[in-house]
Amino acid sequence: MSQRTGSRVDLIAGAASLVLVALAAVVGVNTPSLFAGAPPLFAVLLPHVGPGTPLALAVAAAVVFWGPGLAARLGWRPALALTYLTAVAWTLALALVDGWQRGVADRLARKDEYLHEVGGITDIGAMLRGFSARILDFKPDSWTTHVAGHPPGATLVFVWLDRLGLGGGAWAAMLCVLVGALTAVAVPGTIRALGSDSLARSALPFLALLPGAVWVGVSADGLFAGVTAVGIALLARRHWAAWLGGGVLLGFGIFLSYGLVLLGLVALGVVLATRRWLSLALAVLGALAVVAAFAAAGFWWLDGYHLVVERYYQGIASVRPYGYWVWANFAALALAAGPATAAGLTRLNRSAKPLLLLTGAALLAVLAADLTGLSKAEVERIWLPFTVWLVPAAALLPGPARRWWLAAQALTALAVNHVLLTNW
Repeated sequence: MSQRTGSRVDLIAGAASLVLVALAAVVGVNTPSLFAGAPPLFAVLLPHVGPGTPLALAVAAAVVFWGPGLAARLGWRPALALTYLTAVAWTLALALVDGWQRGVADRLARKDEYLHEVGGITDIGAMLRGFSARILDFKPDSWTTHVAGHPPGATLVFVWLDRLGLGGGAWAAMLCVLVGALTAVAVPGTIRALGSDSLARSALPFLALLPGAVWVGVSADGLFAGVTAVGIALLARRHWAAWLGGGVLLGFGIFLSYGLVLLGLVALGVVLATRRWLSLALAVLGALAVVAAFAAAGFWWLDGYHLVVERYYQGIASVRPYGYWVWANFAALALAAGPATAAGLTRLNRSAKPLLLLTGAALLAVLAADLTGLSKAEVERIWLPFTVWLVPAAALLPGPARRWWLAAQALTALAVNHVLLTNW
């Protein structure tokens, strides 16, 4: 394929992703019982600017103009450090478009969120032993929505944070941002460890300027993405302790969100790329140790999962139409991943084998999550742990065009955050 033809295909793919978003919005307006507000996103129409607007514009401009060059020239560690700091600044700037209270401090303190339950948990052991009994709705002691909808590991993170004296919505929000931004270094770090230094460097600015940062700041799913991305990155290293540690993080990941069991596909992609089968064995051992620890404490993952499915259909999921969300979910994903990701995915081939394995596995995970019907709406947030493994496909875009594609990524996030008030 000629360079001109390739660029034309890139533009068509990027435009097609935005057409999908427009189609989902038009169809969604005329589809009842979506409970999304601004389909395909869980948001409301509210054009606004805020204190984060100038900072977001400045960060976006800096990455567009200097990001690709710095990623190519700097030493690897300085490049990673700069990428991480940029990702933190970008995420916080987008959150602050909604203001400090509404965009950051109050996000995780609402009555359906984790922090609503933290103050009532005085005995962690008792909480774990009785966790499953409180998952189903319409009981006097039913967990609030997000606590019930996730395994206890998610709630434990915020309980532990509170025990450290860092209670309240602001500290919880900052934890999500700081851990979520680790995806910007863990994902390219994995690609580099698999032998693709140039692709890893090319991916850095795209991950720093992730459109999905709109939902990393602030949602617990951003934290989930960071924890699991580091776990997968450890599997790509060349040391048994890293493999065991990666397994522990991924094992803990399935106690953050049930759906993250599908990230096993991405982890398997790393193992297939390295062909280090011992890493798989040690990772499984580490993950099983986490499962055993929770079981010993009184929580069995499968019991929780089956009860969560029942709780899921006790709420609005029972009326949200599968026929709409089974394809409109991908419109929400298109916004979180950005048009550059859609363009980059068309360039995947065997010459970029590590990237093909990682993004291919993430696509399979997303497809599986979608077809189950357990991800009807809100996937712009829920699928963040998978989305970050799709974005590196943008590294395959030709060098001269990358600044334009980075600008498209930034404009996507800025448009979403300034036109809509997202729920997360």
